[in-house]
Amino acid sequence: MSTSANSPLTSGSPFPIARDMRVAVVRTLWNSHITEALMNGALDTFAAAGIEKTDIDTFEVPGAVELTFAASSLIETGLYDAIVVLGCVIRGGTPHFDYVCQSVTQGITHLNADCDIPVIFGVLTVDNEEQALDRAGGRLGNKGSEAAQTAMLMFDFKEKVAKL
Repeated sequence: MSTSANSPLTSGSPFPIARDMRVAVVRTLWNSHITEALMNGALDTFAAAGIEKTDIDTFEVPGAVELTFAASSLIETGLYDAIVVLGCVIRGGTPHFDYVCQSVTQGITHLNADCDIPVIFGVLTVDNEEQALDRAGGRLGNKGSEAAQTAMLMFDFKEKVAKL
């Protein structure tokens, strides 16, 4: 999604209320000070939309590569209407950044293509910590909040498609 200023919750456009939505939010422990801020943004957004705390389960995994396994495992439970994955990969001096970003991106894309539960990609892939902080509640908003908004929109989308 785009910046928070243009989000469905703040732009004045109609936004579906995620009435009985059950959601899982998974964050990485790597770069935890950033992923915790993303998680808080997501949880605040779900609360503002009226989703009860009891309908949100939170999980933690070591790093971004593990997000795909976590999301796949949560899909298999059949308990959730959407899964939000949150992480932060900061470019370093080796190709590791590229491998991690490619792995998690392809993994989540695969789950979205093959499964019937939307998995929302809330993984920051940035050049430095400042860029991450800007996107985790800083001057560029909170991408965790935007991921939560996306989850609610996809929940609404799925409900509409089911009625066709």
